[in-house]
Amino acid sequence: MPISLLWAVDVYGQVYSLSTAGQQWERCRDSQMEFKRVTAAQQCCWGIACDNSIYLNVHASDLPVRYQEEAYENQRWNPVDGFSDRLLPSDRWQWSDVTGLQHQLLDSVQLPSSSWEWEGDWYVDENFEGEPTEKGGWTYAMHFPATYTKDKKWNSCVRRRRWLRYRRYSAMETWAKIPSQQTTLPDPFSDISCGGWEISEEPRGRQSLWAVSLQGKVRFREGISHHNPEGSSWEEVSLPGEVVQISCGPGDLVWAVLWEGQLIVREGISRDCPQGSSWVVVESPNPEVGATHVAVGANVAWAVTKDNKVWFRRGVNSHNPCGSGWISMVGEMITINVGLNDQVWAIGCEDRVVYFRQGVTPNELSGKTWKAISVPRDGERSHSSASANSEQSAGCFFSGEVHDQSGVSDVESDVEKGSADGDFGLITAPESSVDAASNPSSDPSVETPSPRIPKVTSDSFISELVSDRKTSRNVDSASPAVLQEEEAIPVEGDVKAPSAGAAVSSNQNGGAPDLRWSNVDLEETQAQSVQTAAGRDMADSCSLSSVTTYTLNMEDPYGADEHPLWAWVSGGGCSVDSHSQLNWFICHLNTSCKFSGSVQSMSLSVTPTQTAAWRKQIFEQLNERSKRELENFGHYEQAIEQSVWVKKGAMQWWRDWKPHKWTDVHFALEQFSGPEGYKDGILFIYYNYYEEKKYLHAFVNEVTILVPVLNDSKHTFAIYTPERTKQRWPIRLAAATELEMHDWLALLSVSCCDARKIHGPPTKRAIWSITCKGDIFVSEPTPALEATPYPTACDQMFWRQVGGHLRSVECNSIGIVWGIGYDHTAWVYTGGYGGGFFQGLSSSTDNIYTQTDVKNVYIYENQRWNPVTGYTSRGLPTDRYMWSDASGLHECTKTGTKPPSPQWTWVSDWAVDFSVSGGTDREGWQYAADFPTSYHGYKTMKDFVRRRRWARKCKVTTTGPWQEIPPIPLSDVTILPCSAQSHVETVPVWAISNKGDVLCRLGVTTLTPAGSSWLHVGTDQSFKSISVGAGGQVWAIARDGSSFYRGSVSPQNPAGDCWYHIPSPAKQKLKQVSVGRTSIYSVDENGNLWYRQGAAPSYPQGSAWEHISNNVRRVSVGPLDQVWIIADKVQGSHSLSCGTVCHRLGVHPMEPKGQSWDYGIGGGWEHITVRGNSMEPPRVSLP
Repeated sequence: MPISLLWAVDVYGQVYSLSTAGQQWERCRDSQMEFKRVTAAQQCCWGIACDNSIYLNVHASDLPVRYQEEAYENQRWNPVDGFSDRLLPSDRWQWSDVTGLQHQLLDSVQLPSSSWEWEGDWYVDENFEGEPTEKGGWTYAMHFPATYTKDKKWNSCVRRRRWLRYRRYSAMETWAKIPSQQTTLPDPFSDISCGGWEISEEPRGRQSLWAVSLQGKVRFREGISHHNPEGSSWEEVSLPGEVVQISCGPGDLVWAVLWEGQLIVREGISRDCPQGSSWVVVESPNPEVGATHVAVGANVAWAVTKDNKVWFRRGVNSHNPCGSGWISMVGEMITINVGLNDQVWAIGCEDRVVYFRQGVTPNELSGKTWKAISVPRDGERSHSSASANSEQSAGCFFSGEVHDQSGVSDVESDVEKGSADGDFGLITAPESSVDAASNPSSDPSVETPSPRIPKVTSDSFISELVSDRKTSRNVDSASPAVLQEEEAIPVEGDVKAPSAGAAVSSNQNGGAPDLRWSNVDLEETQAQSVQTAAGRDMADSCSLSSVTTYTLNMEDPYGADEHPLWAWVSGGGCSVDSHSQLNWFICHLNTSCKFSGSVQSMSLSVTPTQTAAWRKQIFEQLNERSKRELENFGHYEQAIEQSVWVKKGAMQWWRDWKPHKWTDVHFALEQFSGPEGYKDGILFIYYNYYEEKKYLHAFVNEVTILVPVLNDSKHTFAIYTPERTKQRWPIRLAAATELEMHDWLALLSVSCCDARKIHGPPTKRAIWSITCKGDIFVSEPTPALEATPYPTACDQMFWRQVGGHLRSVECNSIGIVWGIGYDHTAWVYTGGYGGGFFQGLSSSTDNIYTQTDVKNVYIYENQRWNPVTGYTSRGLPTDRYMWSDASGLHECTKTGTKPPSPQWTWVSDWAVDFSVSGGTDREGWQYAADFPTSYHGYKTMKDFVRRRRWARKCKVTTTGPWQEIPPIPLSDVTILPCSAQSHVETVPVWAISNKGDVLCRLGVTTLTPAGSSWLHVGTDQSFKSISVGAGGQVWAIARDGSSFYRGSVSPQNPAGDCWYHIPSPAKQKLKQVSVGRTSIYSVDENGNLWYRQGAAPSYPQGSAWEHISNNVRRVSVGPLDQVWIIADKVQGSHSLSCGTVCHRLGVHPMEPKGQSWDYGIGGGWEHITVRGNSMEPPRVSLP
């Protein structure tokens, strides 16, 4: 679980944050500022200060917020002056933007606010489309506007060059004021809410910010993105009435509360219209009592009415934002907030404690119970460590104070109550306990003053508190006298509290009070519990007397034993799910949590060390007893030597003979267990062949892999054995539902692992691979896998699935594993196993987290030219479909194209994709002479067909042993492949961002595999592939297909000094590189595999490229120079398969290029890495 923050504001306007991995509230910087409300996202937090202005706090990260300003200098050629600033009247401005329509002088570009600063001065961009230009950075064309080139030609009559200047957002981790744009009468803001980052993935960092003014108007902040976190301007939104409060979820849900108590819901919110189009009125949960507060998430809506009752709205989602009905929930709150994963926080009505809703899952969005967050504040005053230790060890620490008990007991705070009252108990002196026993009829006639807690129902509570605090300064000096005048407060149960004056005087005598100690047995404790229970009601009120008088100074507004009073909470940036392990509900010795009443104050304490010793002793005794009892029956024969059980089901099978089609079959798994835990089984498929019943079978211990198959209409999976791997023809089955398929896959996976005695997480030397569907598989290598001359065959390898969804993965032999999703998000392996559809014993309970991934689905629009109408969708009878896939063999329309599988959901609309290889024109079209052929992005006289690509994003949500590494999206990553004998403290990790920047990760160790921060490595062009070898040598491939070597890389200089350009193979553009111990392999864009000759420690660049093989998609070189690839067009008994795992045989130091290929699992594989397999092969001496 990535560390994130929960934000809260107390009644004094101080802002605090609580980390998901922390155990105390951290006070925010700029503590002199006072805030009314805050609303948080993962990368920032917005707030309304007491001056009614809006402030922004952007969290610091490895990725700076930078924005590139650009301006273009335009010139025209004339016979007299050559190229000069004298332009024609119809030309563009001399200084303009990229379109030429806006006049843009360099001096006219100003910083948007004081939160930005320039990183440098204007300079000329001397690169054009990744290639250096001539001196001066000029690009030439025939006329404005046109296609520019870097080379000057005889007909180049105009030229331009681009000037760049970067500005950086400098107000990180501070509250930066958003400039006000009001020009009429002032209308300050009273409420604010941010969200909307899940509506669209682009632009990155996009948010929707909604604000409410004191006059009940709603405004929307335009232009918020990663490069512009402040946004640009406010736009007023029309309303059906006056609004008092608004809430925006991470998706397209926006709800608001009207002055009359009704609720309104915004409809029409989409990627292209984040403001929405209209409002729909929803009645209050209780028509007699209007709503005062609402909070929405991705698929939920919660509300609080004026009587402080909590309500849950069922049926809320993107398709039905209004929901279907209200459900009354237990509890009384003043505010409520919904965060990430629809988790819920609230503030209690009576005690002002922050509560967390436990049990919220995707299947049970309403949760189960409220639980108080009981952690101290940063710098909170408490007892000394000596007194705290004495309090725990003796179990009967007596004092003359009244201690705050809220949040002490985990059991008490977890009770489902309406108002979650804190229980306060009196801890009395020994004399008081004697009085209580001897005087059972004390007079409880003295009334305690009721505590005055400001009610947070409007913005007036801040001013009310300020006035109270000003008064408290005047009475602060007189507070001892006030305390001395207080009388002893008797409570029911005849337990007297000593006067507070005695407590003050004892502390003023210059030393610790004379404390009495007593050994109390359990019978005494039980007798005291009756008295304490009866005295809780009166203690409840007297414990908050300090809040009543406000006799505290400004620096610490709470007493030593008081919990903070919260006014607002925001969990919009707090990532918590059902698997999260939180430390918010555990009291520690150094906190201000006290024992609950007389029972807990007088109970005997048991230390964790004693508990562990007792458990160990009991376990040893049970083992001894079991051995004694079994010895008497050792001569008897075992009653049951093996057991057999069978699971059956109805499925469909893609039959082996032609014509291939789906056939209804009965599928059965028969598993038996023998002595000493041995397990095995057989798979049976019963089918009819010309009215004759037949069956197909496979032994469980022969199954090598179970693969979910990508299919948009059926829930299918494939079963491979060594023989079927050679044939490229697995047993392909389809289940009726997705749940049934997952149940079968989980059961078969457990059976296969039991038969091979493979359990738990993958080892550090595991081989990782990924299918084209994004499923992750691991295989445990054997020493004989790389043995020569008789290695283990690839088709004998057993692969098991790991939860999650990735596009690529990299590892090394000390257990560090990184992955990259289709949306370029970086993930690190947590050490768990299972996840996804694996449950129970087949999955670990720890280190499993929620994982999401987003990828594009592409279809092509094809057109043919005719002399009458030009380009139309009417093609020749022999043409491809006018809407098709990339091959043109399958029809794919916008309405008929579905997500890759039922697990995926659409998250965007269809849009033209301009990032196509070969370039496009302004409308996204590519032109060619005919179908199919090579396409180009401009039209010529010979182009009779054209096409353009449409893209639509879809999203999958799953679980697995992966944690996100924010915030930089990556396109490639590489980890130093360590040998079995090496001891590396800090592991070098290099990566390429999705923008082509080269990065080096610092602080990566076995204990912190995610590292600490990124180090940017300077480059003059964009890169797409990188690899680091066992000796620290770094190779990279640029986006133009050229290769580079990084010089002077060492542990002392992890980023190296400079790049050395390495010539690519003749007429080839490289796309991927992999470096082992001494070998360097690369793959070009045409699928050729190349080996770098002559590489040595003294000459690491090598001398020349040697061709090894073709039809290669990807290569992975291990720490012992093992070579594995993903190959295309591998011959099988039925057809050519693409995406097959292959192993290079005969690789040894004298023959690093190897001799031949061994074919393994496939097709449909996309990625493999063997960089963790440092197991030395056995040496076999031939006769």
